[in-house]
Amino acid sequence: MTEDLITQADSGRSRRNFLQIAGVTTAAGVGMSMFPSAAFAQRGGLDPAVLNFALNLEYLEAEYYSYAVFGTGIETQGAGIDGVGTPGTVTIRKNPQVQFATPAIQQYAAEIASDEIAHVQFLRAALGAARVARPAIDLQASFRAAAQAAGLGDNFDPFANEDNFLLGAFIFEDVGVTAYKGGARLLANKDFLEAAAGILAVEAYHAGIVRTTLFARGLGAAANAISDARDSLDGPTDLDQGITIGANANLVPTDANGLAYSRTPQQVLNIVYLNPIGVAGGFFPNGLNGSIR
Repeated sequence: MTEDLITQADSGRSRRNFLQIAGVTTAAGVGMSMFPSAAFAQRGGLDPAVLNFALNLEYLEAEYYSYAVFGTGIETQGAGIDGVGTPGTVTIRKNPQVQFATPAIQQYAAEIASDEIAHVQFLRAALGAARVARPAIDLQASFRAAAQAAGLGDNFDPFANEDNFLLGAFIFEDVGVTAYKGGARLLANKDFLEAAAGILAVEAYHAGIVRTTLFARGLGAAANAISDARDSLDGPTDLDQGITIGANANLVPTDANGLAYSRTPQQVLNIVYLNPIGVAGGFFPNGLNGSIR
Protein backbone atom coordinates (compact mmCIF):
# COMPACT_ATOMS: atom_id res chain seq x y z
CA MET A 1 0.00 0.00 0.00
CA THR A 2 1.30 3.46 -0.83
CA GLU A 3 1.63 5.73 2.18
CA ASP A 4 1.48 9.50 1.87
CA LEU A 5 3.73 11.42 4.21
CA ILE A 6 1.66 13.56 6.50
CA THR A 7 2.82 17.02 7.56
CA GLN A 8 2.34 17.26 11.31
CA ALA A 9 1.68 20.95 11.79
CA ASP A 10 -0.77 20.84 14.68
CA SER A 11 0.66 22.92 17.51
CA GLY A 12 -1.04 20.76 20.13
CA ARG A 13 1.20 17.89 19.10
CA SER A 14 4.46 19.79 18.76
CA ARG A 15 5.81 18.95 22.21
CA ARG A 16 5.00 15.27 21.91
CA ASN A 17 6.38 15.11 18.38
CA PHE A 18 9.61 16.77 19.47
CA LEU A 19 10.00 14.39 22.39
CA GLN A 20 9.21 11.47 20.14
CA ILE A 21 11.84 12.45 17.58
CA ALA A 22 14.47 13.56 20.08
CA GLY A 23 13.83 10.74 22.53
CA VAL A 24 13.90 7.69 20.26
CA THR A 25 17.54 6.96 20.98
CA THR A 26 17.13 7.89 24.63
CA ALA A 27 14.24 5.49 25.13
CA ALA A 28 16.18 2.67 23.54
CA GLY A 29 19.22 3.53 25.61
CA VAL A 30 17.26 3.45 28.84
CA GLY A 31 15.86 0.06 27.89
CA MET A 32 19.32 -1.34 27.27
CA SER A 33 20.83 0.13 30.44
CA MET A 34 18.04 -1.19 32.66
CA PHE A 35 18.03 -4.63 31.06
CA PRO A 36 21.54 -5.66 29.96
CA SER A 37 21.69 -8.41 27.37
CA ALA A 38 23.04 -10.86 29.92
CA ALA A 39 19.97 -10.47 32.11
CA PHE A 40 17.92 -13.09 30.33
CA ALA A 41 20.70 -15.65 30.51
CA GLN A 42 21.17 -14.92 34.20
CA ARG A 43 17.50 -15.01 35.14
CA GLY A 44 16.00 -17.47 32.67
CA GLY A 45 12.37 -18.37 33.26
CA LEU A 46 9.41 -16.93 31.40
CA ASP A 47 10.54 -13.31 31.34
CA PRO A 48 11.60 -13.12 27.65
CA ALA A 49 8.45 -14.94 26.54
CA VAL A 50 6.19 -12.66 28.56
CA LEU A 51 7.87 -9.47 27.35
CA ASN A 52 7.68 -10.66 23.75
CA PHE A 53 4.00 -11.43 24.25
CA ALA A 54 3.59 -7.84 25.42
CA LEU A 55 5.62 -6.58 22.45
CA ASN A 56 3.20 -8.24 20.02
CA LEU A 57 0.32 -6.40 21.67
CA GLU A 58 2.24 -3.13 21.63
CA TYR A 59 2.91 -3.53 17.90
CA LEU A 60 -0.86 -3.77 17.41
CA GLU A 61 -1.70 -0.73 19.51
CA ALA A 62 1.13 1.37 18.14
CA GLU A 63 0.21 0.65 14.52
CA TYR A 64 -3.43 1.51 15.17
CA TYR A 65 -2.68 4.86 16.75
CA SER A 66 0.15 5.73 14.38
CA TYR A 67 -2.01 5.23 11.30
CA ALA A 68 -4.97 7.03 12.90
CA VAL A 69 -2.93 10.08 13.97
CA PHE A 70 -0.13 10.35 11.43
CA GLY A 71 -1.49 8.40 8.46
CA THR A 72 1.60 6.15 8.42
CA GLY A 73 2.90 3.16 10.33
CA ILE A 74 5.37 2.95 13.18
CA GLU A 75 8.41 2.58 10.92
CA THR A 76 7.98 6.17 9.76
CA GLN A 77 7.88 7.21 13.42
CA GLY A 78 11.27 5.64 14.16
CA ALA A 79 10.23 2.23 15.53
CA GLY A 80 11.84 -0.97 14.29
CA ILE A 81 9.87 -4.05 13.29
CA ASP A 82 12.57 -6.67 12.68
CA GLY A 83 13.30 -9.58 14.98
CA VAL A 84 12.81 -13.25 15.65
CA GLY A 85 9.92 -15.00 13.93
CA THR A 86 7.95 -14.39 10.78
CA PRO A 87 7.65 -10.69 9.93
CA GLY A 88 4.36 -9.43 8.59
CA THR A 89 2.70 -6.40 7.05
CA VAL A 90 -0.20 -4.26 8.20
CA THR A 91 -3.49 -4.60 6.33
CA ILE A 92 -5.31 -1.30 6.43
CA ARG A 93 -7.52 0.90 4.30
CA LYS A 94 -6.09 3.59 2.05
CA ASN A 95 -5.67 7.01 3.70
CA PRO A 96 -6.37 5.90 7.28
CA GLN A 97 -5.54 9.17 9.02
CA VAL A 98 -8.60 10.14 11.06
CA GLN A 99 -10.09 13.55 10.32
CA PHE A 100 -10.59 14.64 13.91
CA ALA A 101 -13.30 17.22 14.44
CA THR A 102 -12.51 17.87 18.11
CA PRO A 103 -9.07 19.35 18.91
CA ALA A 104 -9.01 17.78 22.38
CA ILE A 105 -9.61 14.28 21.02
CA GLN A 106 -6.93 14.83 18.38
CA GLN A 107 -4.48 15.73 21.13
CA TYR A 108 -5.50 12.70 23.21
CA ALA A 109 -4.88 10.49 20.21
CA ALA A 110 -1.49 12.05 19.42
CA GLU A 111 -0.27 11.64 22.98
CA ILE A 112 -1.40 8.02 23.15
CA ALA A 113 0.23 7.32 19.78
CA SER A 114 3.56 8.65 21.05
CA ASP A 115 3.29 6.52 24.19
CA GLU A 116 2.48 3.32 22.30
CA ILE A 117 5.34 3.82 19.85
CA ALA A 118 7.65 4.42 22.82
CA HIS A 119 6.46 1.15 24.37
CA VAL A 120 7.47 -0.72 21.22
CA GLN A 121 10.88 0.93 21.21
CA PHE A 122 11.39 0.27 24.93
CA LEU A 123 10.47 -3.42 24.83
CA ARG A 124 12.52 -4.01 21.69
CA ALA A 125 15.55 -2.42 23.35
CA ALA A 126 14.99 -4.37 26.57
CA LEU A 127 14.75 -7.67 24.71
CA GLY A 128 17.71 -6.98 22.43
CA ALA A 129 18.43 -9.84 20.03
CA ALA A 130 15.58 -11.85 21.61
CA ARG A 131 12.90 -9.41 20.41
CA VAL A 132 10.27 -10.76 18.04
CA ALA A 133 9.46 -9.24 14.67
CA ARG A 134 6.18 -7.45 14.11
CA PRO A 135 3.74 -10.12 12.97
CA ALA A 136 1.09 -9.65 10.31
CA ILE A 137 -1.57 -7.27 11.65
CA ASP A 138 -5.05 -6.73 10.23
CA LEU A 139 -6.65 -3.35 10.96
CA GLN A 140 -9.44 -3.73 8.44
CA ALA A 141 -11.39 -7.02 8.34
CA SER A 142 -10.69 -7.55 12.05
CA PHE A 143 -12.57 -4.41 13.07
CA ARG A 144 -15.49 -5.29 10.83
CA ALA A 145 -15.68 -8.75 12.42
CA ALA A 146 -15.40 -7.36 15.96
CA ALA A 147 -18.10 -4.77 15.34
CA GLN A 148 -20.36 -7.33 13.72
CA ALA A 149 -19.99 -9.60 16.74
CA ALA A 150 -20.95 -6.66 18.96
CA GLY A 151 -24.02 -5.92 16.84
CA LEU A 152 -22.66 -2.62 15.53
CA GLY A 153 -23.14 -3.34 11.83
CA ASP A 154 -21.20 -5.04 9.07
CA ASN A 155 -18.97 -2.23 7.79
CA PHE A 156 -17.41 -0.64 10.84
CA ASP A 157 -14.38 1.51 10.00
CA PRO A 158 -12.42 2.83 13.00
CA PHE A 159 -10.70 5.44 10.82
CA ALA A 160 -13.91 6.94 9.43
CA ASN A 161 -14.42 9.51 12.22
CA GLU A 162 -13.38 10.29 15.77
CA ASP A 163 -16.26 8.39 17.39
CA ASN A 164 -15.35 5.22 15.52
CA PHE A 165 -11.71 5.80 16.39
CA LEU A 166 -12.56 5.95 20.10
CA LEU A 167 -14.59 2.74 19.87
CA GLY A 168 -11.68 1.04 18.12
CA ALA A 169 -9.33 2.25 20.84
CA PHE A 170 -11.71 0.92 23.48
CA ILE A 171 -11.21 -2.59 22.13
CA PHE A 172 -7.47 -2.42 22.82
CA GLU A 173 -6.93 -0.35 25.93
CA ASP A 174 -8.95 -2.37 28.44
CA VAL A 175 -7.38 -5.56 27.12
CA GLY A 176 -3.91 -4.08 27.52
CA VAL A 177 -4.52 -3.24 31.18
CA THR A 178 -5.78 -6.72 32.03
CA ALA A 179 -3.03 -8.40 30.01
CA TYR A 180 -0.22 -6.61 31.85
CA LYS A 181 -1.83 -7.26 35.23
CA GLY A 182 -2.31 -10.93 34.44
CA GLY A 183 1.22 -11.30 33.11
CA ALA A 184 2.86 -9.67 36.14
CA ARG A 185 2.87 -12.88 38.16
CA LEU A 186 4.86 -14.62 35.41
CA LEU A 187 7.83 -12.25 35.66
CA ALA A 188 10.75 -13.27 37.88
CA ASN A 189 13.07 -10.29 37.36
CA LYS A 190 11.94 -7.39 39.55
CA ASP A 191 13.40 -4.84 37.12
CA PHE A 192 11.23 -6.29 34.37
CA LEU A 193 8.25 -6.35 36.75
CA GLU A 194 8.73 -2.68 37.61
CA ALA A 195 8.96 -1.73 33.93
CA ALA A 196 5.85 -3.76 33.13
CA ALA A 197 4.05 -2.00 35.98
CA GLY A 198 5.03 1.32 34.44
CA ILE A 199 3.56 0.31 31.09
CA LEU A 200 0.42 -1.03 32.79
CA ALA A 201 -0.05 2.34 34.50
CA VAL A 202 0.19 4.16 31.18
CA GLU A 203 -2.27 1.75 29.55
CA ALA A 204 -4.64 2.40 32.45
CA TYR A 205 -4.33 6.17 31.89
CA HIS A 206 -5.11 5.60 28.21
CA ALA A 207 -8.09 3.39 29.02
CA GLY A 208 -9.41 6.03 31.42
CA ILE A 209 -9.17 8.72 28.75
CA VAL A 210 -10.95 6.56 26.18
CA ARG A 211 -13.69 5.39 28.56
CA THR A 212 -14.34 8.91 29.86
CA THR A 213 -14.46 10.43 26.38
CA LEU A 214 -16.83 7.74 25.11
CA PHE A 215 -19.12 8.35 28.08
CA ALA A 216 -19.08 12.12 27.57
CA ARG A 217 -20.02 11.64 23.92
CA GLY A 218 -22.99 9.41 24.73
CA LEU A 219 -21.46 6.27 23.24
CA GLY A 220 -22.19 4.04 26.20
CA ALA A 221 -24.42 1.60 24.34
CA ALA A 222 -21.85 0.91 21.62
CA ALA A 223 -19.00 0.61 24.13
CA ASN A 224 -21.02 -1.75 26.30
CA ALA A 225 -21.77 -3.92 23.27
CA ILE A 226 -18.02 -4.18 22.58
CA SER A 227 -17.45 -5.07 26.24
CA ASP A 228 -20.03 -7.86 26.03
CA ALA A 229 -18.43 -9.18 22.83
CA ARG A 230 -15.00 -9.25 24.50
CA ASP A 231 -16.47 -11.05 27.46
CA SER A 232 -17.95 -13.71 25.22
CA LEU A 233 -14.48 -14.53 23.92
CA ASP A 234 -12.38 -14.75 27.06
CA GLY A 235 -14.24 -17.56 28.80
CA PRO A 236 -17.18 -18.09 31.15
CA THR A 237 -15.98 -15.70 33.87
CA ASP A 238 -17.40 -12.18 33.70
CA LEU A 239 -14.17 -10.16 33.45
CA ASP A 240 -15.31 -7.22 31.37
CA GLN A 241 -17.28 -4.11 32.19
CA GLY A 242 -18.82 -1.49 29.95
CA ILE A 243 -18.68 2.23 30.59
CA THR A 244 -22.15 2.43 32.14
CA ILE A 245 -24.09 0.37 34.64
CA GLY A 246 -27.74 1.25 34.38
CA ALA A 247 -27.87 5.02 34.04
CA ASN A 248 -24.61 5.59 35.89
CA ALA A 249 -21.05 5.99 34.70
CA ASN A 250 -18.68 3.04 35.14
CA LEU A 251 -15.42 4.63 34.07
CA VAL A 252 -13.14 2.54 36.30
CA PRO A 253 -13.81 -1.19 35.82
CA THR A 254 -12.94 -2.90 39.10
CA ASP A 255 -13.84 -5.92 41.18
CA ALA A 256 -15.48 -5.78 44.62
CA ASN A 257 -12.13 -4.84 46.17
CA GLY A 258 -11.62 -1.91 43.84
CA LEU A 259 -8.91 -3.78 41.89
CA ALA A 260 -8.45 -3.98 38.14
CA TYR A 261 -9.00 -7.50 36.94
CA SER A 262 -6.53 -9.79 35.19
CA ARG A 263 -6.55 -11.87 32.03
CA THR A 264 -4.35 -14.84 31.31
CA PRO A 265 -2.37 -14.89 28.05
CA GLN A 266 -4.87 -17.41 26.68
CA GLN A 267 -7.80 -15.10 27.43
CA VAL A 268 -6.00 -12.22 25.74
CA LEU A 269 -5.28 -14.39 22.69
CA ASN A 270 -8.96 -15.32 22.44
CA ILE A 271 -9.85 -11.63 22.20
CA VAL A 272 -7.17 -10.48 19.75
CA TYR A 273 -7.71 -13.58 17.60
CA LEU A 274 -11.48 -12.94 17.78
CA ASN A 275 -12.39 -16.51 18.58
CA PRO A 276 -12.98 -18.35 21.89
CA ILE A 277 -10.45 -21.12 21.24
CA GLY A 278 -7.39 -19.00 20.59
CA VAL A 279 -6.78 -19.99 16.96
CA ALA A 280 -4.78 -17.42 14.99
CA GLY A 281 -6.96 -14.86 13.25
CA GLY A 282 -8.62 -11.53 13.89
CA PHE A 283 -6.08 -8.78 14.48
CA PHE A 284 -3.22 -11.28 14.07
CA PRO A 285 -4.19 -13.36 11.02
CA ASN A 286 -1.01 -15.50 11.19
CA GLY A 287 -0.73 -15.48 14.98
CA LEU A 288 1.73 -13.76 17.29
CA ASN A 289 5.47 -14.20 17.12
CA GLY A 290 7.19 -15.79 20.09
CA SER A 291 6.53 -18.80 22.29
CA ILE A 292 3.23 -17.45 23.75
CA ARG A 293 1.02 -17.45 20.70
